[in-house]
Amino acid sequence: MLSELQAFVLGLIQGLTEFLPISSTGHLYLGRHMFNLDEAGIFLDTMLHIGTLLALIVVYKAELFSLIKKPFSKLTLLLIAGTIPAVFAGVLLSDWFDELSKTGVTIGWEFLVTGFILWFADGIKSGRKSIQDISVKDAFIIGTFQAAAIMPALSRSGLTIAAGLFCKLDRSTAAYFSFLLSIPAITGGIVFQMKSVLSGNVEYISFSSLLVATLSAAIFGYIAVVWMIGFLQKKSLKIFSVYVWALGSLILLLQVTGVF
Repeated sequence: MLSELQAFVLGLIQGLTEFLPISSTGHLYLGRHMFNLDEAGIFLDTMLHIGTLLALIVVYKAELFSLIKKPFSKLTLLLIAGTIPAVFAGVLLSDWFDELSKTGVTIGWEFLVTGFILWFADGIKSGRKSIQDISVKDAFIIGTFQAAAIMPALSRSGLTIAAGLFCKLDRSTAAYFSFLLSIPAITGGIVFQMKSVLSGNVEYISFSSLLVATLSAAIFGYIAVVWMIGFLQKKSLKIFSVYVWALGSLILLLQVTGVF
């Protein structure tokens, strides 16, 4: 049975790591392993993602209202172009992704890869493109990186921020567009998960635990989005590289020794 404390911790992990470039899926796997919750339930996953989606809606409410008023704007086109690769990856690779997420066999290596991508991207000379300068090609490239993050411990936010820097976006715009692009991706993931939830084949979790998990993910997700956009304006991504390198190396060591 998932307790309220465990639900709070998992919500905290989801909220922070969804938007910090360190991989939410990889950290949630570790969190479940820590609590001996190998199968925490698809319903819990769905509610955690709803929490982070709520955080994004609050942060980007002005942009979302603008899209509703002007659905055929350039920003709509950019979001469509950036979402297409993730749609194909989700449809074609979902079963493979689910298997990797359950076993966790590759997450150590994926944390290491995330670190190298962040380190390399941080060394690129800062671009000057603002949100108005993003092209459809840029959006598609960033979306392709987002699709690659279907691997459990490849950070979605890390890869899309890095892709934005590769496309010469300025640092704050890279984070801003990365998180904006995650709205359709997370929404699509929720819709996909709801098919399993509505089938009735879900494990029981108390309403109070689900509520705590959702609110925790929403609150800490909001904090992470706002903090990360400001952080990237002046700070280096390399601190996150060092963190995921250390974590990935530790996981590989524990796997080799049979502890994990």
